Amino acid sequence: MDLFRNESANWLPRDGEVNYYGCIFARALADRYLNELLSTIQWRNDEAVMFGKLIVTSRKVAWYGDRPFEYTYSNTTKRALPWTPGLVELKRVVEERSGESFNSCLLNLYHSGAEGMAWHSDGEPDLKPRGAIGSLSFGAERKFAFRHKRDKECKVSLVLEHGSLLVMKGATQEHWLHRLPLTAVVHTPRVNLTFRTIVEG
Repeated sequence: MDLFRNESANWLPRDGEVNYYGCIFARALADRYLNELLSTIQWRNDEAVMFGKLIVTSRKVAWYGDRPFEYTYSNTTKRALPWTPGLVELKRVVEERSGESFNSCLLNLYHSGAEGMAWHSDGEPDLKPRGAIGSLSFGAERKFAFRHKRDKECKVSLVLEHGSLLVMKGATQEHWLHRLPLTAVVHTPRVNLTFRTIVEG
C-alpha cells in the first residue's frame, strides 16, 4: 500500500519511525552533487559471502567516515576512507535537517533499475543500537519499500526523489525490513548515501 503523508511525518504505522523530507536541494544543486559523487567517490563493486561463496555485485559501494572504521555486513568487512569535502557538506545538511549526528557514510551506486537491494534490515553490531540512518538520494527516482517482520502483509512504499532525504530511526530496524525493488523502466543511475553512526569497541 502506498501512503501519502505530510513532509517528515512518520510513514510507518507502528514499531518504528521513518521520516521522509522530500527534496531538500534545488534541482541544479542536486544535479551538481550527483555529478560530483559519480566522479569523485572511490566506487568499488560490492562483495558478499553467501553459503561460503564470494559474490561480487554489479552495484558499487563506498565507505567513508571520521576515522578508518571497520564495518562488517554480508560477511565482509570494509574500512572507511577519509571524508571528501562534498561528503562533509552533505553530512552537515543531513544533520541539520534531521537533528541527528553521524560519523560515517555507506554509499551505493545503482547504474539502472536492473540493480537493487533485497529485503534486509540494518542491524549490524557495528552500528549504534536504534541509531538513526539518514538516507540521501540523487539521480533516478526509485521506489523504496518497507515490510513488517512479523506481519508480512503490512507494507509501506514511497518514491525517493532526486535530492531527497529519508531518515530511519528508533525501533525500525528491529521490526521492519526494507528493499529497493528492481524495475525495468529506470535506465539512469541513482546514488544513495546512508549516513550512520558506528560504535567502536
